[in-house]
Amino acid sequence: MYKKVICLVCMLSLLCGGLSAQGLSVSAQAAVVMERNTGRVLYEKNAHSRLSMASTTKIMTTLLVIENADLNDSITATREMVMVEGTSMGLMPGDVITYEGLCYGMLLESGNDAANAAAIALAGSRERFADLMNQKAEELGMKNSHFVTPSGLDDKEHYSTAYDMALLACAAMKNPTFAKIASTKKATIVFGKPPEKRTMYNHNKLLSMFTQANGVKTGYTKKSGRCLVSSAEEDGGAVVAVTLNAPNDWADHKAMLRYGLDRLETRQLGEEVMSYPLKMVGGSKASITAYTDPVQATLCPEDFGRIESEVELPSFVYAPMEKDTAVGTVRYLIDGKEIARAQIRAGESVEFVVAPEVTAWDLFLGAFFFLLGVK
Repeated sequence: MYKKVICLVCMLSLLCGGLSAQGLSVSAQAAVVMERNTGRVLYEKNAHSRLSMASTTKIMTTLLVIENADLNDSITATREMVMVEGTSMGLMPGDVITYEGLCYGMLLESGNDAANAAAIALAGSRERFADLMNQKAEELGMKNSHFVTPSGLDDKEHYSTAYDMALLACAAMKNPTFAKIASTKKATIVFGKPPEKRTMYNHNKLLSMFTQANGVKTGYTKKSGRCLVSSAEEDGGAVVAVTLNAPNDWADHKAMLRYGLDRLETRQLGEEVMSYPLKMVGGSKASITAYTDPVQATLCPEDFGRIESEVELPSFVYAPMEKDTAVGTVRYLIDGKEIARAQIRAGESVEFVVAPEVTAWDLFLGAFFFLLGVK
């Protein structure tokens, strides 16, 4: 029994010795775990090393299509669009497909033909589309990234970092349309000439391997190795994880996502600004108390002390007023980023009363300024 205990202690010591100081070890050359709302880095390994990111590039391509195209519009595939090496969703010259179909083709089947088609249809050429990609990267603060291809095929000037790809994933997953597509395990897309139904399957195995996973994109070339960008949500918290050149990426991401989610904590916000005095015009009361709806946020514990509130409330409101009517909002921010929002509501009902000293002219002016939106 004593020998068994010694063996167990030795095994635990070896395991602990293999972990990083942050309690996490991964096979990837570069990796990041990031809290999605604030961008706080929870874990990093060579996070700012410039590396090839393969088909995770299609996160950027898909986001740009969603933001700049009507997804219901159709395009006709050309030979230039579909003649590309690597993975394909099966487009042929002359096929008609919607931009939405191309987005599913990129995020699920990782179609290089879908990425090419989207880029050329939207911008006129791959080169002009690359300009859009780099503009978006600059907007998102991706300071160590440069895009050349819409699909992620190797190019010496096509690179990013684990940190930058996490920034991109955070932005993309905040787009409801992108998030819906990225979390889809299987989809039926109609395209072709004549159009026919095609079933597509998401290459992201984490959607089945990790219950809380909801995106985002796989990638692989011989140069880049296995690349993966993932996302997960649990109890209001959200994290993204990125690995570049990771031999054991599925295991890496299950550990990274679990690590990130376990770092988060849920608290109620706004207890110090729960009520506000509010002047009432034309009512049976001169003022009422407005209250803030309860709202929670799930963040790293160290971020709760950095939250600032921004109150949007008029100087006065007009009777009649029903209890619980929304009269304003409170925005909760960290570094200018909104992490939560709550309605401010009337705490009681107030009837309309015309005071004897109020003249018709007063009522006219009140109505006039109300219509103008002056408060």
